[in-house]
Amino acid sequence: MTGLTHQDSDGRVRMVDVGDKAVTRRRAVAEAHITMNRKSFEAVRDGQGPKGDVLKTAEIAGIMAAKKTSDLIPLCHPLPLTKLKVTIEPRPDGSGFKVTSEAQTDGKTGVEMEALTAASIAALTVYDMAKALDKSMQISGLQLVSKTGGKSGDYHRDDA
Repeated sequence: MTGLTHQDSDGRVRMVDVGDKAVTRRRAVAEAHITMNRKSFEAVRDGQGPKGDVLKTAEIAGIMAAKKTSDLIPLCHPLPLTKLKVTIEPRPDGSGFKVTSEAQTDGKTGVEMEALTAASIAALTVYDMAKALDKSMQISGLQLVSKTGGKSGDYHRDDA
């Protein structure tokens, strides 16, 4: 490791200078899981949540959140996203849903945080919209699945 990139020589926090980095296509995929009881799962899956269509609303919330990542995480650079997709699919065992997000940009820094923000906010939106049905829902497994582009190269999670 070459040192902390977000601190200057005096230990002050800073945003990394990416001015001299090359513009490359960068892509990141993240995921999260939300589990719930069977009755809640069926209601959400069937578009019968107490606040309306939970899954479509949560997918839109994830997209909106990714666009605000640099407002939420202090040292993130604002990025011009060229693609952002959030999908929420039923888990095969019927215990809940898998949230997957994909972010892409042509830029000087990666989109991992945007993908992770999208997945987390989409899962939180599912919780918010279905909490009247099941307050015991659990959000877990928020993780980067893969990333491509940039100086550090590609990353693909082994267990994904």
